[in-house]
Amino acid sequence: MTRAAALLVVLAALTQSGCARLVETDQARLCRMALPAILPPDASIEILRQREFADGDGVRVFFRETLAAGEATHVEDCGFRHSGRPLHSDELIALAVDGRALNDASLYFLDRFWLATPEARAADPAPLGDLAGLPRLSPSLAYALQQALDGLPLAAIYALLAASYSLVYGLVGRINLAFGDLAAAGGYATALGALLAAGETPAAVLATALTLGAASAALWGLATSRWVFAPLSGASGQQTLVASVGLAIFLGELLRLAQGNRQIWVSPMFNAPFGVARAPGFIVATAPDALLAVGCALAAGSALVAAMRVTRFGRRWRAYADDPVAAQLFGVGPRAILAQTFALAGALAGLSGFVMTMYYGSVGYAAATGLGLKALVAAILGGVGSITGAFLGGLVVGAFEAAWNASFSADYRDVAVFSLLAIILALRPGGILGVRP
Repeated sequence: MTRAAALLVVLAALTQSGCARLVETDQARLCRMALPAILPPDASIEILRQREFADGDGVRVFFRETLAAGEATHVEDCGFRHSGRPLHSDELIALAVDGRALNDASLYFLDRFWLATPEARAADPAPLGDLAGLPRLSPSLAYALQQALDGLPLAAIYALLAASYSLVYGLVGRINLAFGDLAAAGGYATALGALLAAGETPAAVLATALTLGAASAALWGLATSRWVFAPLSGASGQQTLVASVGLAIFLGELLRLAQGNRQIWVSPMFNAPFGVARAPGFIVATAPDALLAVGCALAAGSALVAAMRVTRFGRRWRAYADDPVAAQLFGVGPRAILAQTFALAGALAGLSGFVMTMYYGSVGYAAATGLGLKALVAAILGGVGSITGAFLGGLVVGAFEAAWNASFSADYRDVAVFSLLAIILALRPGGILGVRP
């Protein structure tokens, strides 16, 4: 009963947060970052709560200031040039504490010499929750935990894309190198969905963005099956691979011409950080959007594994993958199962684009190639053709990148990832969960 009651409380809290209007986190962060610059240097700042203006053009921050002489509660009001995510610090156009506004000159110097600096971001008195109640860790363990938490969203993106590769390869033994571009297409559709649902509740924004992202990539998957892979069903692997390279180039150029070279930005949601653990001089923190990304990957992976085991599509897929001729004799149409597989793989790629866009707050076509190749590495590491192995490979690649970023220069991260692929293939050619040749 206790666990059930706790689960109900968590679900109720998530439902309430999804239906309530959220504070724009970047507006709130800029507003908080100004406090260390306008308060006395020896002041201790505790954020009590934050509230968005009714028109969305600003935020109100309630905070407690503690000095040697005592403590006092204050209210800071910050106005912005327009509603939504501020892209630059100079979009803060008004600031007042307890009704006393900064003049234009002070606001200019605040923006020019403080808000636009890394020191201001580091001094942000972000509300991380009850820090006193957090578990204590050693500095090395806390740092390792922080890197692991930072790597989980990227691992979720890789895992979803790797599953797309494994679905197609497991069925017909062919690699489709355009899945990275399908993820980018899903990301653009996600951004469009977030724009269409702007002003609605966070739950409505996420639902609209997810639906458009997954559906658009699934349609691209169907088109890929119908006009590229189905006509080449009798071709060699090299011919199909070359065709998928052409498809990737076509999709990348189409996205570039349709959207331009610029990044498309989306207002982040559920990205207010909270503390997880603490060490001397260090707080391990994460945010709900990171947990949401991991939750999406876990839910999609669990649903996919279950569907492959118990649904009619899963039985037909496994039958065709084992023996295409025998499966056709028992009524499994090759074009139908190929189209269904590509649609499902495209939807998973679109889901990865959704996670990428909503977590990082932007999407662009330029990252598609690198993203797709790293997801292919994850699929091969896990055992290409194995659904479970694909998700395991995504976790391995994400964890490896996080560990590398924590220990070495990020300039050589991609070199290290592809070197890892070579090492594992030399030691275990079939991947982690694959079958040895």
